Amino acid sequence: MAKKRGFTLIELLVVISIIGTLVGLIVNNMADARARARDARRKSGLNQLKTGLRLYYNDFQIYPNHSSGNSDINGCIDGADPCGGPGHPLSITNTIYMKELPEFDYYEQTDSGDGFLVKITLENASDPDLTASQTSCGGTHEPTDYIACAD
Repeated sequence: MAKKRGFTLIELLVVISIIGTLVGLIVNNMADARARARDARRKSGLNQLKTGLRLYYNDFQIYPNHSSGNSDINGCIDGADPCGGPGHPLSITNTIYMKELPEFDYYEQTDSGDGFLVKITLENASDPDLTASQTSCGGTHEPTDYIACAD
């Protein structure tokens, strides 16, 4: 009697299920890494906006105005003309503070122009920077709101 070589059906099913489980774990981790990368880009954009707004404040001793209920930054040119929202420059005449405003959900001038608050929603609710940003800026916010404000 000749010996048969090969794998049994059960052995093949076990190997396929192990491979399927590993692929599922890898795909899930890659999706989480992409979300963290998008959040890092959002936080970086808000920190750059904070720097641009500080430069604007140094020149005019007031932060740009905002229209009520609107996330656009207005009043960038002598308090009259709008800068627009994300994708538009933060500039006045020949001074460019930012070539392109980053994505953000909300901007508000506070303290009669001596402060500002800008926020964006992050995907990763367990990001440790969320609570730190909300604590330093104060107020009540959604748990996933990353906040930048005047220090």
